[in-house]
Amino acid sequence: QVQLVESGGGLVQAGGSLRLSCAASGRTFSSYPMGWFRQAPGKEERKIVAAISWSGSSTYYADSLKGRFTISRDNAKNTVYLQMNSLKPEDTAVYYCAADTDGVGIRVRPNEYNYWGQGTQVTVSS
Repeated sequence: QVQLVESGGGLVQAGGSLRLSCAASGRTFSSYPMGWFRQAPGKEERKIVAAISWSGSSTYYADSLKGRFTISRDNAKNTVYLQMNSLKPEDTAVYYCAADTDGVGIRVRPNEYNYWGQGTQVTVSS
């Protein structure tokens, strides 16, 4: 079992920055890949934002977010981060972290992740 708790969301003006954190407990954190997803208002689908390998040596970003968002992890603190810069109103969404405890490499589809946090709201005002 893995428990994930996100924090760091909030209201920010366009152009601003936020750093999301996801604290994990349960199974050894350094043994599995992690991902960040987001679900925009009125949308049912959760879309990949970024993902990171268990060691942190490999990362993946949605094409539209490259250069603005950075995923990282601190295995000593059992935490994965998402640094979001130059935020835009279209980044408004509920952001979820997810764990893929069955995986080895980076995964990008929601159904490939088996544990999810409760989500944290990010609202970007224009």
